[in-house]
Amino acid sequence: MESLNDYLPLSNDWNKERLDALQKLFPDWFTNEGKLNMDEIKKAADPQSVQETERYEFRWFGKSGSKRNAFTPSNATLVFDEARSVNPTESEHIIIEGENLEVLKLLSTGYREKIKCIYIDPPYNTGKDFVYSDNYTQDKKAYWEDAGVLENGLKIDTNAEADGRYHSNWLNMMYSRLLIARQLLKEDGVIFISIDDNEMHHLRKVCDEVFGEENWLGTIIWKNATDNNPTQIAIEHEYLVVYSKQKDLIDAEWKSKISDVKDVLVNIGNKFIEHNDSLTKLVSQYNDWYRIHKSELWPLDRYKYIDTGGVYTGSQSVHNPGKEGYRYDVIHPKTQKPCKQPLLGYRFPKETMSKLIEEGRILYGEDETKIIELKVYAHEFEDKLSSIIELDGRTGSYDLRDVFPDSQRIFTNPKPYKFLNSFLAYVLKSDDTILDFFGGSGSLGHAVVALNQEDNGSRKFILVQIPEATDEKSEAFKAGYKKISDITIERNKRVVEKIIEEKKNQQPDLFSNGHKDDALKGLGFKVFKLVKSNFPRVEFAPDPEKSDEENIELLKKYIKDKEAQLLTAFNRDELLTEILLKNGFSLNYKTEKQAQFKSNDIFLATDGEKQTLICLDVSIEPETVEYFKKHTDLKLICLERALDTTKKYNLKHYMKDNFNAF
Repeated sequence: MESLNDYLPLSNDWNKERLDALQKLFPDWFTNEGKLNMDEIKKAADPQSVQETERYEFRWFGKSGSKRNAFTPSNATLVFDEARSVNPTESEHIIIEGENLEVLKLLSTGYREKIKCIYIDPPYNTGKDFVYSDNYTQDKKAYWEDAGVLENGLKIDTNAEADGRYHSNWLNMMYSRLLIARQLLKEDGVIFISIDDNEMHHLRKVCDEVFGEENWLGTIIWKNATDNNPTQIAIEHEYLVVYSKQKDLIDAEWKSKISDVKDVLVNIGNKFIEHNDSLTKLVSQYNDWYRIHKSELWPLDRYKYIDTGGVYTGSQSVHNPGKEGYRYDVIHPKTQKPCKQPLLGYRFPKETMSKLIEEGRILYGEDETKIIELKVYAHEFEDKLSSIIELDGRTGSYDLRDVFPDSQRIFTNPKPYKFLNSFLAYVLKSDDTILDFFGGSGSLGHAVVALNQEDNGSRKFILVQIPEATDEKSEAFKAGYKKISDITIERNKRVVEKIIEEKKNQQPDLFSNGHKDDALKGLGFKVFKLVKSNFPRVEFAPDPEKSDEENIELLKKYIKDKEAQLLTAFNRDELLTEILLKNGFSLNYKTEKQAQFKSNDIFLATDGEKQTLICLDVSIEPETVEYFKKHTDLKLICLERALDTTKKYNLKHYMKDNFNAF
């Protein structure tokens, strides 16, 4: 049965999909008209017809509306911003400027179950942070004016502690976004969420509901040595909450991969040791092998050293992880000066350390300024990610200062990219995609590019950042960055430019003898912006006094009147992106004109997984219709207004589901 939504350019309707799946499983729960019968569900859930049962659940004000909002389709679209993109033809990284819930909805078809890892650093809800109010829909004029027209960007709502819905506001923001984010994760995908004490307990509860309590992988403590609490307890840590989509798949994949790589490292180590009579030769030959095979060694690719004991890496396990440890001097063998001690001292007593030094199990830096590390051999490795990460939180500001040398404080509390890589390197394979829909300063993009440079990987990032206005008194605003998204884009641009400059200095021949494309491959990103739909029909308002059938006829007339000059009024490439995006294509699609069509301009669009022929001409010619009547195995998308009744009938009759009039 036809509905208004059949005529609107919407993202995937998750509510309809879930109802369709339910109807296939339990058709007796639906009426003859296809409506869900709530009484039948109650009978199945409560055969004894008990009026109310007590159960454990997490509730807050606005929860139902937040869930409903999550699964309501988006009628907005994304457009390519070539001017702010960097080497877009050489890279599949993506930065999107726009409100993240609407963007997630638009990505939910083309990227469904394609994201291996999600990392987000949402507002911590300290009373000063901003909270998205979820009113950025097609009919909200203010958002589109601020985000698309005004150069200064959009001001986000504050969430004051005096507000009676202080925690509810934050939960509503997170709940809707996590519900859609889960749809994007692969079945063996993982999500990492940075948070502090303000909403930690609420976040765990809402994640238990969205991902399932059984899929909680653990909570990592980031000891960042930042005392941000004026009370008697110095707060020197934040949290990283970790959930999987299906824990059993995570366990199987991680353990299987780690076991395989561990065996390879142990066996190759033994092989090199057996065939070498000098340590120098052993190290040299293993280094050559390691350079070639490093990208295959995930997640044990840090085991890059070898001696007669086997393949090994350095570990910070000499640090004392809790209370004050042991204090004594460890003398550097070259400088003969005491090595820098861990913040809380050594975890071993002096006698144990002396034995480790005697056995050659201690690794020293170039001089005494580096804290020593313990040798950990591959055969000793245990396949677990540590629940404690020690890294000075100020490192994130140093990262930005390195990228923006002329600005001292362009962004507050950015996450260090090395903090992200401390766990991303463990999770991501060399070609995985990772998403961050609270992009902030762009630390995740920096981290992924750095990780790819280390091991020659091809991991891809997608960053989403709302065009939040910077404070006019801030250093960022004075430096010309009117929106946070400007910083997100500029930072990643400068990271790429710095790497390219370093490559030019190291291998100038790559840029001078025809191999420039190889040198630039993977370095760059495409920028997209969230904008209004190209189709005026999204502004149609049904008449509540009329029936569905009458409103459908009104909408058809509205489409005919409003979209008569569609292709002359709108950018053809933008229209193409919207149609492909809402037909499940990723943003890295490519198109090629098909020479066999003489009467119409028809392009083959492909994103590596799916493909279709697409035509945006104002009229589909009879010769084109005849071609597709004979080639019914092909897929075709065209504009509905390009067809008369006969052409539409023929294409639909012969091509069936391979034909789509948009």
